[in-house]
Amino acid sequence: MKAVRYATYGGPDVLELVDVEPPHPGPGQIRIAVRAAGVNGIDWKIRAGYMRDQRPIPLPAGTGVDAAGVVDEVGEGVEGTAVGDAVFGNGTATTAEYAVLSHWAAKPAALSFEEAAGYPVPVETAIRIIDQVGVQPGQTLLVSGAAGGVGSATVQIARQRGITVIGTASARNQDYLRELGATATTYGDGLADRVRALAPDGVDAALDIAGSGVIPELVEITGDPAKVVSIADFTAPEHGAQVSFASANQAAAFTEAARLYEEGVFRIPVAKTYPLGETADAQEASAAGHVAGRLVITVA
Repeated sequence: MKAVRYATYGGPDVLELVDVEPPHPGPGQIRIAVRAAGVNGIDWKIRAGYMRDQRPIPLPAGTGVDAAGVVDEVGEGVEGTAVGDAVFGNGTATTAEYAVLSHWAAKPAALSFEEAAGYPVPVETAIRIIDQVGVQPGQTLLVSGAAGGVGSATVQIARQRGITVIGTASARNQDYLRELGATATTYGDGLADRVRALAPDGVDAALDIAGSGVIPELVEITGDPAKVVSIADFTAPEHGAQVSFASANQAAAFTEAARLYEEGVFRIPVAKTYPLGETADAQEASAAGHVAGRLVITVA
């Protein structure tokens, strides 16, 4: 099968489209014929070696953790999923023609494979960090880096829970945030003053999605480092804030996202698609940021 892999840490140029043997699922896993794979910040951060201490991997390695496709092999002990089912979920080395998933949910019939491939990491992350920071209905949440995949999911799920959301994004993505139901503002110098003007009664919690060095400002804005959670800045504990990592109950988050999609209250739009052979370009675009929605690799 064709797969995107790399033999050494480095820039996007280390990615190669190669022929490898297809993987097989272990107990509790499934294999899918991949139709589309999501592009996440964690993909290029791992590839570049930025996370070698947090997530060491043997090289050469595949890239990608999100995918949507059709089940073609089922591992021992899997129940409720059969060959031929359309699913979306996450695993390892998903930017390939075939991939093994460890967590998944049934894909709604009306949801395209491309859009579904962009759901797993954003959805699981959004639900996890909203729960972790402890923000409640009627309270106000600040989301730093709100226009990307995780940010888009976080804004929508928080709004569904009755939480007021202020989101930061570049000027060109302000209208997009408003469409999602957030109050939009720009990032950069003067953030604390802008947020105070938008939320004169204060901000109850803050989430750092982008990892752009804003933890001290978020602590200042909330007045309590325990009410700040980051998914991208591993220096957060130095300021008393928390760092969040993936949970074990990811399939439940995917099922929740599918339900919200079918109810018509949740979507993460696809900003741009790339063919499998242009995965390096997709990861480079992800690293550059300022994407409204998701970048997706189309496989078949």
